[in-house]
Amino acid sequence: MKTTLEIPDALFRRAKSVAAQRGIPFRELVSEALGEKLTARGAEERPWMKSFGKLRALHKETSRIDRLIKQEFDQIEPEDRE
Repeated sequence: MKTTLEIPDALFRRAKSVAAQRGIPFRELVSEALGEKLTARGAEERPWMKSFGKLRALHKETSRIDRLIKQEFDQIEPEDRE
């Protein structure tokens, strides 16, 4: 659908520049930006969605602990060698 928008000159120039750098038409950049904004808005309307991914920071620590446990279980006690 075609429409007319009023965009401040400085914002328009930045957007045209970004579109050119990405090698996409300006209209595609605007569509992507609008889609992202609407998706982000949807997340604001569902505050419980913010919780997803919060435990991602613990992934490295969990992996480290798993490695330590594996190392401990991989060690053979001298009395168990016989």
